[in-house]
Amino acid sequence: MKAVEYRLPQDLDKSFIVFQEKATFFPCPWHYHPEYEIVLVNKSFGRRMVGDHIGYFEEGEIAIIGPMLAHVWVNDPHYLSGKADGLADATVIHFLDDFLGKNLAKVPEMESLKDVLNLSNRGLVINGEARKKIAEVMSSMLDASGLVRLSGLFMIFDILANTKEYSILASPGYAEHNQLNTTDRFDKINTYIINNFDREISLPEIASIANMGITTFCNFFKKHYRVTFIEYVNSIRIGYACRFLSDKNKNVAEIAYSCGFRNLVNFNRQFKKFKNMTPSEFRKDITVEM
Repeated sequence: MKAVEYRLPQDLDKSFIVFQEKATFFPCPWHYHPEYEIVLVNKSFGRRMVGDHIGYFEEGEIAIIGPMLAHVWVNDPHYLSGKADGLADATVIHFLDDFLGKNLAKVPEMESLKDVLNLSNRGLVINGEARKKIAEVMSSMLDASGLVRLSGLFMIFDILANTKEYSILASPGYAEHNQLNTTDRFDKINTYIINNFDREISLPEIASIANMGITTFCNFFKKHYRVTFIEYVNSIRIGYACRFLSDKNKNVAEIAYSCGFRNLVNFNRQFKKFKNMTPSEFRKDITVEM
């Protein structure tokens, strides 16, 4: 299933887009766009696909989708058949990285927001009190205009910059460019993994890239990535495998070997561990007609 690029029209007197999506069911197919997207589901439920993530959404959910990250919200059959009591309803905000000028990201007050925006390149679901606060602001923005409307978005930015109440959706391997790097060392490690995940990478090899001893590297990696090196590499491999599974012309064994797994049994085991489903089940879900 190939994602399509979507662009929304924007009023000339507005710097970003706020709109309400209200229909029998959410109509967008598997798609992507250059804007950041914040979605508040007011009513309806169903399946959520973001990158290589498949999960379920319900009323009240807030998700943040980074630029060019493929995604889709698919309502359950209750809505698709038109039998639901009411319409599927969502409030959506779209904004570009430079919607207020290219120097906005350099403003000191925006520094704490950057980490969240970088993480949104894998998709985020906002939880807890942060979700409640953002939902209130988004609901009020639909009828707002001018500086009141703009201040609403900055209120959301402030909430996001000061919360850890979120869940990350897609795997790090799905994103074409890893934007979580904060130092040259992280950049070297991530770049090397991305360029070599399709073969075995030994600990001495990757430790030398980071200019560390093996034990020091293992401790460093576990501290900063919160998983072991092998677990991280496998997550990268599974992320790329998910891309290939949408192509029905590739068989599962071929995909497994091309992503660095040396046997099909281990591939299936690791896929189930990361995705809670088999590769065949994932292929069936991701290739369903939208």
